[in-house]
Amino acid sequence: MAFNQSYNTAKPIMSTIETNKVLKNTYFLLAMTLAFSAVTAGISMALQLPYFMGLVFTLVSFGLLFVVNKKAESASGVFWVFAFTGLMGAGLGPLLNHYAAMPNGPMLIMQALGSTALIFFGLSAYALNTKKDFSFMGGFLTVGLIVVIVASIVNIFVGSSLMFMVLNAAVVLIMSGLILFDTSRIINGGETNYIRATVSLYLNVYNLFTSLLALLGASDD
Repeated sequence: MAFNQSYNTAKPIMSTIETNKVLKNTYFLLAMTLAFSAVTAGISMALQLPYFMGLVFTLVSFGLLFVVNKKAESASGVFWVFAFTGLMGAGLGPLLNHYAAMPNGPMLIMQALGSTALIFFGLSAYALNTKKDFSFMGGFLTVGLIVVIVASIVNIFVGSSLMFMVLNAAVVLIMSGLILFDTSRIINGGETNYIRATVSLYLNVYNLFTSLLALLGASDD
C-alpha cells in the first residue's frame, strides 16, 4: 500500500517534469527558428527577390510540413524545422519589401513586430499562469480557419478591400486563440513532442504578424 501511494505521488511529479521539459525545449527552439527566419527574411529583402519567388518559397515550406511531422520523433527533426522556418522567412522577404517601400513602412513593420510580441507573450503568460484547459476552443478555431481560407480564395476573384480587412482581423483573433489552445495542450500533456509544438506556435506567430502588418498598412496599401 505504501508502495502504491509513493508511486501515485511520483507519477504527477514526473508528469510535471516532462511537461516543463517540453515547454523549455519548445520555447528555446521557437526562439531559434524565429531568429533564423528573421535572418533569411533579411537576406531575401537584400536580394530584392520578386513576389513569385516568395510564393515559391512559401509553397515549398508548406510541403516541408509533411516532412517535419514525419521526422518529429527523430534526431533529424530539428534540421527539418529549421529548413521549414528558413524558407518561410525567405518567402516573407518580398512582402516586407512591399511594406518597407510605403511611407513610414519600417515603422509599420516594427509596430507589427511589437504588437505580435505583446500578444504572444501576454497570451502565453496567461495560459502558463492559469493552466486553464483551452481544448474546448479547438472546434471553433478549426471552423474559423476553414471559413477564412474559403473566403480568402473567394476574395482573390472579388478583390474587396473591406473583405481583406475583415479576413485579416479574423486571422488575428484565430491566431490569438490558437496561441492559447496550443500552449494549453503543452501544459496539460496534449502535446508531448516539442518539435510539433514549435511548428504550431511558429505558424501562429507568423500568421499573426502578417495579418497585423496587413491591417496596419491597409491605409497606405
